[in-house]
Amino acid sequence: MALIRQRKLTKQQIRRIDKQQLESQDSIDDSLMDGVVMAHYGKQLEVQVTSLPAVIDEPPEIGPDDPEPFWQELALGDIWRCHVRTNLPMLAAGDQVRWTADSNTGFGRIESVKPRTSLVSRPDRYHKLKPVAANIDILAIVFAPLPAAAPSLIDRYLVVCHHAGVKPLLVLNKADLLAEDDYADTHELLTQYAALGYESVLTSVDCPENIAENDEQIGLGELKSYIDHKLVIFAGQSGVGKSSLINALLPESAQSVNIISENSQLGQHTTTTSRLLPFNPDELTAGGIVDTPGIREYGIWHLTPEDIISGFIELAPLAGYCQFRDCRHTHNSKGCALWQAVADGEVLQRRVENLVTLRQEADTKPY
Repeated sequence: MALIRQRKLTKQQIRRIDKQQLESQDSIDDSLMDGVVMAHYGKQLEVQVTSLPAVIDEPPEIGPDDPEPFWQELALGDIWRCHVRTNLPMLAAGDQVRWTADSNTGFGRIESVKPRTSLVSRPDRYHKLKPVAANIDILAIVFAPLPAAAPSLIDRYLVVCHHAGVKPLLVLNKADLLAEDDYADTHELLTQYAALGYESVLTSVDCPENIAENDEQIGLGELKSYIDHKLVIFAGQSGVGKSSLINALLPESAQSVNIISENSQLGQHTTTTSRLLPFNPDELTAGGIVDTPGIREYGIWHLTPEDIISGFIELAPLAGYCQFRDCRHTHNSKGCALWQAVADGEVLQRRVENLVTLRQEADTKPY
């Protein structure tokens, strides 16, 4: 096979190439602007304009007999559909980006992503880790008396919060149902998490299965004070009223809601795409809600055993006192400090059982 020799460039040619590259980079820099990813649609994303570039293209001049060409003006607060450079990581709602706009086509291109303060990810249907939202401050874990609260799912979300560096907030919706004897277990569950130091808010909104005139929306003021100027994810099993809560907090968001299935008592999924819903569309620094697709499960196979147990804040300090360093904390584990704490009434048995379940799930790879 013949060798291909690299042509030696003269100093003049090198200077000319360097000058052309510098001019090209200056041109790109002049057209760059700031934006925030508002939604992700496969290969395209919606980006809101948060700053204007140094140089803004002028509309083309149109002759008397020329047809009017397509031209999209560029203004603060506008939403543009954008492509992404191939060398960038997968982006998510909440990402802060630098991008350029082409007014001739109405499309933009994301050139870079700014460092993230946090990132919430989950495995997708193909068992690949997919970012759900970036720069999140609070993950609001929504549950309700109906459908029945799932402590295992709440514990799962608490692990996710701890791993992602996001503050958890328990939101018990449909709190008016707590007055009924049938839902005493839900009240006890809330008390147990409060004893662990987790903050909670009780709310009651006009859920579609229980609408009445002049219903009082309980707890919304307190919830607003928690999430003001914060970027928040509302997560939880379907049917607990996540979309109804978002409608109450942001009536203009027009989130769809579905009535709980009378047969299964489980919620029907209503949200399909993660989307950032700002509290103030003209000022994204005021925070907002990232509405994520409804999920009943949240895979954690990408987490290590240490990641998982660190999310059980009252159990993690005890693990160092187990007789064996590789203790799996199952019920029959010899010398397990966690189960000794259960026997002594210091920790909840269900929390240890949920820890074991999540660790076993993480050990079982989906491929």
